[in-house]
Amino acid sequence: MIDLEICGDSFESAKSAAGFGFKRIELCANLTEGGTTPSFGMIQKCASLKSMEVHVMIRPRPGSFVCAESELDIMARDIVTAGIAGAKGVVFGCLTPENKLDLSATLFLAEIALKQNLEFTFHRAIDSTPDPLETLAHLHNMGFTRVLTSGGKNTAADGKELLKKMVDFSLKNPIQVMAGGGVNTTNAKQLAGLGIHALHFTARKKINSNLPADMGDDYSVDKEKIKAILNTLQ
Repeated sequence: MIDLEICGDSFESAKSAAGFGFKRIELCANLTEGGTTPSFGMIQKCASLKSMEVHVMIRPRPGSFVCAESELDIMARDIVTAGIAGAKGVVFGCLTPENKLDLSATLFLAEIALKQNLEFTFHRAIDSTPDPLETLAHLHNMGFTRVLTSGGKNTAADGKELLKKMVDFSLKNPIQVMAGGGVNTTNAKQLAGLGIHALHFTARKKINSNLPADMGDDYSVDKEKIKAILNTLQ
């Protein structure tokens, strides 16, 4: 069966995904802003589950994927910290101001991850590059384990054509292709049929809004969405 990865920001999401037999969690903070690096305590707590791999988002701030030298230093430290906390892998992506792959920054972080014996995944920054297939080839050469992509489009369903080309590339060049972006019950099985290695999606629902002092909203795991997607893949 195809691997499943949940994108989550809580121990509750990690525990639920593990209970449903997911392979991995992409563990983040601030999912409403695309995901940033979670705390040491959150990583360690989720890694204590043992039955599911924890892959940590390495992103020091919301916004673009252009990384200043000071931010690269922070990201390198966070990669080391993630390894110490028990993570199996890390997830990151660095681009130039022209949205091309930042080769030097990416290689620098990849080498840090390699020294920590961590898997490393390039996230959906790849979909902002002018030629995601060319970028995929560079990432393969750098030793990336996998890439999270929607096939250069806003959603994986819209990017099916490029996703298939990425899968074809991976057959001769070992790098896993994981589809993410708008994965749901209507497209999960079709995406799986492309031959991709994994599906990536969030599964949370808002349970409380308008909290005091504008501190954000409360969310819980959307177990019904998980069950529905699992059913479509059977």
